[in-house]
Amino acid sequence: MRRDSRLSSILHLLLHMAHSERPLTSEELAGFLHTNAVLVRRTLAGLRERGYVGSGKGHGGGWVITADLRQVSLRDIYEAVGAPTVFAMGNRVDNPACLVEKVVNQSLASAFDEAEALLVKRLGEVSLAELSERFNAQYAQHLGEHHAHQHT
Repeated sequence: MRRDSRLSSILHLLLHMAHSERPLTSEELAGFLHTNAVLVRRTLAGLRERGYVGSGKGHGGGWVITADLRQVSLRDIYEAVGAPTVFAMGNRVDNPACLVEKVVNQSLASAFDEAEALLVKRLGEVSLAELSERFNAQYAQHLGEHHAHQHT
């Protein structure tokens, strides 16, 4: 079963946008994900409706972040991309009248719901600014290591 990577993909694009000094075209953003520009435009349109990004047409146009990164959480983005199903596992529903199936499904549903609520809560505790700061720190470390290797 293929995993839903919409959240990861859109966060990837948002970080590129946050660290760009200019608007990025749909084609440029699509290149970061090895996908097509139509898919990027469709996905970002949902974020534009919520005021997180904006786009300009013509020469020098492209996508930009319009929201304050400190005010947007990973949960906000998760919800903006349609709140994809967290778990690929599900309940067996072949025989709804079976008491064994009912008990198993109730137990699993409860566990799934608790785990999903915990994950969604955690997403709400992390802002895009924090993600950006982590990237900046790792990028600085990467540059330092790369610079050190060139001089040894």
